[in-house]
Amino acid sequence: MSFSANRMFPATRLRRNRVDGFSRRLVRENQLSADNLIFPVFVLEGEGQREAVPSMPGVERLSVDLLVEQAAELVALGVPAVALFPVVAAEDKNLSGSGAWDSDGLAQRAVRALKDAYPELGVITDVALDPFTTHGQDGIIDNDGYVLNDVTVEALVNQALSHADAGADIVAPSDMMDGRVAAIREALESAGYVNTRILAYSAKYASSYYGPFRDAVGSAGNLGKGNKATYQMDPANSDEALQEVVMDIAEGADMVMIKPGMPYLDIVHRVKQELQVPTFVYQVSGEYAMHMAAAENGWLDGDAVMMESLMAMRRAGADAILTYFAVRAARLMRDKRT
Repeated sequence: MSFSANRMFPATRLRRNRVDGFSRRLVRENQLSADNLIFPVFVLEGEGQREAVPSMPGVERLSVDLLVEQAAELVALGVPAVALFPVVAAEDKNLSGSGAWDSDGLAQRAVRALKDAYPELGVITDVALDPFTTHGQDGIIDNDGYVLNDVTVEALVNQALSHADAGADIVAPSDMMDGRVAAIREALESAGYVNTRILAYSAKYASSYYGPFRDAVGSAGNLGKGNKATYQMDPANSDEALQEVVMDIAEGADMVMIKPGMPYLDIVHRVKQELQVPTFVYQVSGEYAMHMAAAENGWLDGDAVMMESLMAMRRAGADAILTYFAVRAARLMRDKRT
């Protein structure tokens, strides 16, 4: 982008358009609305069950019936979709994570309940094994603890098919195994699920910002002092993210995810600018927890920094944002309109 050197002060006063609210709105380059938000939700077994997540103030694990009740407000606010994350009991976990593709599993029942109650609400399901494994890794491990790629991909295909069978609109492999998008796409096509979309977590970094999420789904204790550096991306790498996105789109992904959010907005920008594909970003649990902690201590204006952070993601190029602030932000935008 180039700017003419002929328009100099005082002929050009950039503050002129900032004088009034109406002109600021008219020249605003990016817009944020409920249409850009996806609400991640944690679902647990039972009925009438509600559990707070201590490291994520304001976030709760909900049983399926209460989740369906909450969905009513999401629809009313115009939030397009939820992303489901099941909280699996310890007795239902094993080394292979086979509970992930149980047709009557928690995630599958939640999908059916949501689609029965609110068919217009998009339902995105997480395709990864970590909530279901006793070791907390996203795949099946060998005797040395290394996550096996191809065996894990077979399991992920089974999981994705079970979600599609239940009625999921979008399956979202977040595991970072090589080749899983192609395998899932082929399986969906063969089973007749030609319109089931794939949201590929294409650039998911081995980040330290995920801690509260792992507490929320109950995988932190299983993972222990382990890490996921052998399959999630190195935070130092940028070009590799472009490679991952190109591969996933070629394999059949309909949209791609960058995770985490604000510390990786350079990646969001590069993907959107260089590849022009539907680009989503996840404002992860650690980002949410930091905002909430600062706001609760009076160090920051909670609503202001929430909206600023979401706009920053839009400005970087994100088409949609997975955020635990989705309901709060959508309420705020609605109230401002009225």
